[in-house]
Amino acid sequence: MVTKQRTAAWPALRPWLGTLVRLGLAAVWLAAGFAKVGDLAESGRAVNAYRVMPFAAAEVVGAVLPFVEIALGLLLLAGVAVRVTAGVSAALLLVFVAGIASAWARGLRIDCGCFGSGGDLAAGADPAYLTELARDGGFLLLAGFLLVWPRTRLSVDAWIQGDK
Repeated sequence: MVTKQRTAAWPALRPWLGTLVRLGLAAVWLAAGFAKVGDLAESGRAVNAYRVMPFAAAEVVGAVLPFVEIALGLLLLAGVAVRVTAGVSAALLLVFVAGIASAWARGLRIDCGCFGSGGDLAAGADPAYLTELARDGGFLLLAGFLLVWPRTRLSVDAWIQGDK
């Protein structure tokens, strides 16, 4: 009996939980993007610290990345194309995870630059790779939730689909 009640409650609860997940992931992207958009050169230097592309390419990626993050945040905030936006979010988060893991495996001593600043660490400072990977893994779980259950409340998608 209790199991049936819990199972019956899930369809009603899921869109509201999805709304919280969507807004949480939107806040992450907006915070990350706005933290970097004020100094695009610094963002480029943070990307370059990973040493996976030429400096000129890192500058371009560093200049574009904050705007991509802000766009993802705004799309999620409004609830537009939630599944697609979650898929792009998941792909970008996988790139971030791969970059951090690569830096760690190659013995680089950098700050990820995920929320501004970033780049090579000062002598004696320890990287926080495990924490950064766990954090991005959590964000990846949020994106995964929205990939599986993209219908949320208080969104443009819900309005278009006629959801209550």
